[in-house]
Order: sequence, then C-alpha cells, then structure tokens
Amino acid sequence: MSWPFAQTGPILALAPMAGVTDRAMRDLCRSEGADYTVSEMVASKPGLEASRKSQTRHAQADETEPRIVQLLGTEPEDLARAARFQVARGAQVIDLNMGCPAKKVCAVAAGSALMADPGRVAAIFDALVAAVSVPVTVKLRTGVRTDQRNAVEIAQLAEACGLQAVAVHGRTRADRFQGQAEYDTIRQVKQAITLPVMANGDICTPKQAQDVLKYTDADGLLIGRAAQGYPWIFREIRHFLNTGETLPPPGTETFRQVMRRHIQALIPLYGELQAARIARKHIGWYSRHLPRGTQLRQAFNRLDQTDQQLELIDRFLT
Repeated sequence: MSWPFAQTGPILALAPMAGVTDRAMRDLCRSEGADYTVSEMVASKPGLEASRKSQTRHAQADETEPRIVQLLGTEPEDLARAARFQVARGAQVIDLNMGCPAKKVCAVAAGSALMADPGRVAAIFDALVAAVSVPVTVKLRTGVRTDQRNAVEIAQLAEACGLQAVAVHGRTRADRFQGQAEYDTIRQVKQAITLPVMANGDICTPKQAQDVLKYTDADGLLIGRAAQGYPWIFREIRHFLNTGETLPPPGTETFRQVMRRHIQALIPLYGELQAARIARKHIGWYSRHLPRGTQLRQAFNRLDQTDQQLELIDRFLT
C-alpha cells in the first residue's frame, strides 16, 4: 500500500461526501491529482453490508491505492465488525465518520454527534484499532456547537488510542454547512498532536489552499464541494503550491471528455436507469463552469437514457 502521509509536501485529497464520492468520482479525482480519496460513508449496523446502497460503497480490490473506506456508527462492536469486513474486501485504511451533520445521522448519535460523548469515542477508537491491522483515521468537526468546540480533546484521544491521522472540518455540527469555515481550531489541533492533520472546509481556490496550509500548518487538505463538477481542482492547487502560478482552466473539449467519462463510469455501478438519474446532479455541477450551462443542465435533466445524455453533451460542447 502507498500510505499517502509518507510523501513529502502537502497531501491533497478528496473529502468523503455521501451521494457524491462514489467510485466514478473517486477515479476521476485521482486521475486529476488527488493523492487519495475516501469512500462514501458506510453504515456499520449488522446486515447492511448486502444492501443495494452499501454494495456500491465497499472496498474494491482494483481501486487505486490507498483504498480508504469510511464507516459510520455508534457501537464499538458493530464498527469493529464492519472494519474487519471491509479489510477482508480490500480496504487498506479505515476512516471513522465523526463529521457528518445530517439530522438522520445525528439523531442516532452518530457522525458529528459522537463528539458530545468522548467516552464512547475512546471506546470506538480502541475497538477499531484492536480489530484491524490497517491504519485507522478519523474525520471530525470542530465540536458540537460553537460553545463546545472539543476537537482538540477528541484529536488527543485519537492519538492516545493509536489512530494514524485526523481530518478536521472547520465547522461545528450545529453549523452544518452554513457560514464560513474557521481554521483556528484546526490550527490548535495541529499544535496539540503529532499525528498528520488534514484541514477541510471552504477551500475552493489554489490561493485559499495555500493560505489555509500556511495558517493551520496542516499536513494536507481535504477538498469537498469545490471538486464537484471540477475534478481539476487538485492539479490546479498542486501547480500553484509548487510554482506560485495559476493554471488556465480546462477547455470545452476537456470538459466534454471528462463529462462523458463520468457518465459512462456510473453505468457499471448503478445500472443504466439509475446512472442516468445520478448523472443529472454531476452534470449540474459541471455546467456551473460552462457557457450556456443553465441551458445544458435544463436539457440534460429532461433525459432518462445515458446515450441521449452523451449525445446532448456532444452537441453542446463540440
């Protein structure tokens, strides 16, 4: 396995996003310079491994290393069992989701809601590290709410329990995705532990990436929403960090080729009917960067067959 934190220079990775970072998205971002990608979160409850949704989120042996699977749950035993299952399928890193702010997740005290219970967190960390021989990492928020920012405490628990990296989104659970991310807490986490720390939240341009790295002293960045419809963000950030120069944006033909590739990569994952539906949100994101993007999106959303969608892409972008 090529463990990303062994490399020199800042790590640039695709943040896990439910309903977004499937295999198709991960492969595209790797091809455009992401050092690693993380799967969509996989529920750890027994019996869910065989669900249709989970089947598209398991580790796959032919995926580019390192193969990282993110688990969601609240029970140490369930998470340990799920980690062993994923490693047996080829996962090379297990990441624990303590960052999701979704109501249905937090309602069962999972995701970022776990940060309110450090005792349970420590038990989960211990169970995961004992269950598998591969690295275990965690993605946090800064805390449950602004008056209860405890990311430093949780990160110190992670280090004490034997985890190997921590990622921090610069918002609380209560913030969800509103307002501006703050980086003071990420900086404090980096100062408090010796583990690699990844910064996440509102990093949308190469200059922002440079500024966040400098301010937080983080070991790398997780890029989320900025990569939706724009997988080139990784190579653009890398080029700027290395040279101080801004790459020109991709041309129309590059967009056409990548959009076609993205649509086609969805078919083996979901089947043609569901792939055509899922493609709509991705093409909607791509279209934000294109001339006549609104027209393209509106026309695309009326189609329910992938061959028609591909033909439309060609007509608009050729």
